[in-house]
Amino acid sequence: MRRIKRTICALMTVGLAACSESVGGDRVAPGAPGAPGAAPTWSNAQKSGIGTSYEAYDADGQFSEQGPTAPISKVWFSLAEDRITEVMWGLIHEAQIRELRYIVVGPQGAIAPETSRATPIVRVVGGVGHPMPLHSQVMTFDDGAIVLRAEAFTDPDRQTLVSTVQMESERDDVRVFAYIDPALGNSGSGDRAWVEGDHLYAEGDGATLMVASPGGFGSVRTVGFVGGSEALDDPLTHEMFDSTGEVGGNVEMLVEVPFSPGRSKVGALFIGFGEDAAAAKAEAEASLARGAEEISEHYLSGWEAYLASLSELPRLRARAEDGGALASMSAINLKIMEDKTHAGALIASLSNPWGETAPAVQPQTGYKAVWPRDFFQVASAFLAMGDPDTARAAYRYLPSVQVTEKTPGNFGVTGWFLQKTQVDGEIEWVAIQQDQTAMPIMLGWQLWQAGVISDEEIADSYAAMLKPAADFLVDGGRPGILWNSEFEASLGYTQQERWEEQEGYSPSTIAAVISGLVVAADLAMRFGESSDAVRYLEAADKLEASLENWMFTTNGALGDGEYFIRITRNQDPNDAALLGDNNGRPGLPENQIIDGGFLELVRYGVRAWDSESVLDTLEELDGEHEDNLRVRYTFDDGRLGWRRYGNDGYGEDGEAGTNYHEIDGGNTLGQRGRVWPFFSGERGHYEMARLEGLLVRFEPDHPIVLEAESRIENLVKSMEVFANAGLALPEQVWDNVGPNPFGYRFGGGTNSATPLAWTHAEYIKLLRSVADGAVWDRYEIVKTRYADRAANRGLD
Repeated sequence: MRRIKRTICALMTVGLAACSESVGGDRVAPGAPGAPGAAPTWSNAQKSGIGTSYEAYDADGQFSEQGPTAPISKVWFSLAEDRITEVMWGLIHEAQIRELRYIVVGPQGAIAPETSRATPIVRVVGGVGHPMPLHSQVMTFDDGAIVLRAEAFTDPDRQTLVSTVQMESERDDVRVFAYIDPALGNSGSGDRAWVEGDHLYAEGDGATLMVASPGGFGSVRTVGFVGGSEALDDPLTHEMFDSTGEVGGNVEMLVEVPFSPGRSKVGALFIGFGEDAAAAKAEAEASLARGAEEISEHYLSGWEAYLASLSELPRLRARAEDGGALASMSAINLKIMEDKTHAGALIASLSNPWGETAPAVQPQTGYKAVWPRDFFQVASAFLAMGDPDTARAAYRYLPSVQVTEKTPGNFGVTGWFLQKTQVDGEIEWVAIQQDQTAMPIMLGWQLWQAGVISDEEIADSYAAMLKPAADFLVDGGRPGILWNSEFEASLGYTQQERWEEQEGYSPSTIAAVISGLVVAADLAMRFGESSDAVRYLEAADKLEASLENWMFTTNGALGDGEYFIRITRNQDPNDAALLGDNNGRPGLPENQIIDGGFLELVRYGVRAWDSESVLDTLEELDGEHEDNLRVRYTFDDGRLGWRRYGNDGYGEDGEAGTNYHEIDGGNTLGQRGRVWPFFSGERGHYEMARLEGLLVRFEPDHPIVLEAESRIENLVKSMEVFANAGLALPEQVWDNVGPNPFGYRFGGGTNSATPLAWTHAEYIKLLRSVADGAVWDRYEIVKTRYADRAANRGLD
């Protein structure tokens, strides 16, 4: 047997009938050179869209073979720029492909696309146009003479990704190639690839994929190592190989896409996944036999049915400023980001932030993991849009991420919720964040009040999960898991606040802790545990009475010097104590740093919207401070956005223009966190509380009321405009500060996590608040105890 080199330049002018060397015969031997290939990375996190098949729960609220949509497809994909990026199979974080892209080649070689765009397919459901997660990636070439339209979707009944590609062109001297970069077993190293007849295979770390196409492939089919025997740069003269040999590495595949004849040429790839080659082949061939058109219709019908099931979605769409498109896509995107082995396991994002420079040598989840804080926001959004089943499944999932005596390796205090885990509960990060322990209590009470959780279930979960969480919030203690055994938790003092960077007393954290303890006390009273109820309320009252004393500075460095600070490490907000360094930024005095976390006090009902401390802080939050300390930014058309806090370093380098962690994989002094769109939603909830208060005092047509309504409309529109062409909402958008080598648009998403589940959840909940005329996430029991009582006593 022998290795075959084919010269295919003649094919460009006379079609597939001519070639200077045979395309048949025996092949072989030593395998492709260049092992193990270039160091692998993940893909661009600026996703234009994500997708998976909709799957329904069985009678027990789980994904199973007894469910109405079984068999369950466990394939997810994402899109960025002109390509399919990470494709997952198995668990939602288990990437199997880094990217799939199409290359258009003419007689002189590859033709670069001039423009590319991504738009979701819009379907009419019940007379309403809903976007669907069947995103079109449209690329133009040769001054518009060639248009390539690619679509991706999954087979709802198989472990198969389908990619269709349509080329519109009068030219007959161009061909299209598919370039695939596998990353099996959730890493880009240690893989093998080979060609077997009309199929291409890759395997690594317990997973295998197989690539097939109707009628087989064209004359080019080859495998190799990225950077060592790469076909991407020159598919016309590239030396082809049937195998990468026995040495694992960062492998690649290249195949020619066969097209149907005519001006409108259509081709398709079917990529099956399985534990071995036989299983992957069976999945791909079953989908191939069914056909792309039938599969796409089945795929779309599932999502149409899901949107039709959302009882509150029509009301939310009616309050949108874009006609409701982002509301529908937000609902879909949130449901896509649920694992399908562990029902209710809601992840933060289907992406790895700044993935193009994030190493993929070892498996990593990136944002494809569970944080109870993000989880709470998303579960609450499912309830807001009329999907109680997913909200219930999420609540029932929570015990798997709570620290108990049975948590592997734990020898410390119990009751708190793990910082970050994989969807199967495998532990990743273990810092204590007290808001992440309070929020499951808040969620359980919210679902019980809404009738989603029965009296019997809330009683059981209170005893098993919520009471231990409330006890931890009051009593604290020392953890004992992995590296975390020295910190001593106490009432209100968190090891990390919601940005996972600082320890101390934080308004946003304490807002959740107070609310969690108040609703825990309500549950304790219901179940006859009055002593616990008294203990929880006494702790909540102590925190509420200490808010301004502990966290409101009167000698700050911004504005008039009076505002809630982001966090303090002691109970003196006026001592200008240094905060810790974070993300490359040296820590500054605590009274220089402000964030919007204090607005959570109003949202949950701890403080009234017109509390003096809240109004004073708003002035500084919106102040035009120097860029490092500034938080609020105004974008084109009056859109409003906010950074996390002053001196934030979680973002691109504002001096060198590089990605986060791009330089030697570490922090740099110039890193700068950008604007996060979900803060427009958080501010919108505050403005809703303000509007409610104004309507008590003024008639609906009063100018001050109309102005308040206009503010809310602007914040809704701000979130909508921050969405990209595929209606995906990003974690961060570009603020026009520092060099911009990536060409980010002012107000457009960066290479941070897109779509971010929290952002979509915030948008859904803002629409629900507007539709209800009341703040969705407010806990009336908390508001009655604190905000209303203080207002009635004239204390604020």
